[in-house]
Amino acid sequence: MQIDRYNAVCGALPHTTHVVQWGGSHVWKVGGKVFAIGSQASQGNLAVSFKCSDMAFDVLREQPGLRPAPYLASRGMKWIQRQTGETMDDDALADYLAESHRIVASGLTRKLKRELGLDTA
Repeated sequence: MQIDRYNAVCGALPHTTHVVQWGGSHVWKVGGKVFAIGSQASQGNLAVSFKCSDMAFDVLREQPGLRPAPYLASRGMKWIQRQTGETMDDDALADYLAESHRIVASGLTRKLKRELGLDTA
């Protein structure tokens, strides 16, 4: 996935904000909480880190081209980094980014979800 498509996928999700920080990483947030981080990796690839479920983490971390996200996973968080499209194509990555957004948004306070229009109940 190229940076433009990554930013378009994340930007199309509800109530997101974008900032470039941490040495040029494209960081996407919902309600002020990070749900995706994209940064240039070796050989011009875009490395994309995202939050996932416990089950997805256990499966994905063993797949070629994917690994536990540096810094985040080592702190016990369930984040995966896609380094290459070897076992996860761009469409699947887009689905995981949407799921990451959903997971992070579900953890926001009830008040903030209401203010953002993310409350579905």
